[in-house]
Amino acid sequence: MKKLQQLLRPWLVKYLALPSDVVMELPRMTIIGQLHVYIENHKGLSVFTDKELTLKTTNGYIQILGSSFVLKQMLPEEILLEGKITEVKFIPK
Repeated sequence: MKKLQQLLRPWLVKYLALPSDVVMELPRMTIIGQLHVYIENHKGLSVFTDKELTLKTTNGYIQILGSSFVLKQMLPEEILLEGKITEVKFIPK
């Protein structure tokens, strides 16, 4: 069943013009300068310190490095991070 879903999702995106981030369960990130990151569609918080934020995603992890981090908003699938952002990494499974 999982293989069928993996084959069906790209087809839905291509032929039905559905948003790829929603259909394929991909995270959506909005970065505003070096000050804010808004991340949607994540699977949970893995690490949070004042210098690092790591989130689980469907395909691995998102790691954000910097300093003076503060979580301004945290919902089940959304996070707003504020601080000085120096690096964003995607770490595959």
